[in-house]
Amino acid sequence: EVQVEESGGGLVQAGGSLRLACAVSGFIVDEYVVGWFRQAPGKESEFVSSISSDGRTYYSNSMKGRFTISSDNTKNTVYLQMNSLKPEDTAVYYCGAQYGTALNTPYLRFYDYRGQGTQVTVSS
Repeated sequence: EVQVEESGGGLVQAGGSLRLACAVSGFIVDEYVVGWFRQAPGKESEFVSSISSDGRTYYSNSMKGRFTISSDNTKNTVYLQMNSLKPEDTAVYYCGAQYGTALNTPYLRFYDYRGQGTQVTVSS
């Protein structure tokens, strides 16, 4: 059984940092992509970043430079380092895992497996 679980969310002041983790278990394939999305209250889900099994990365233009995605294959975990956080970054952050190599899948619902999300709140 494949499980995807996010962690690391919390409350942080504007300008601060958080590191989210996405632990994927039971997903044993040679080619895969893990992606991060977020959804703020009253808004549609938004793509944040993705990383492939061979280390290629892809970012939303609006978050490039502040957010960094990385992976630790020994722990089957993908991280999202978020710096210079702004109140508008407040959202539930979700990660997903999918088969293949496509980094630009635009919607989380297209991912094969999805987590339950972790809340990030940035206070002003």
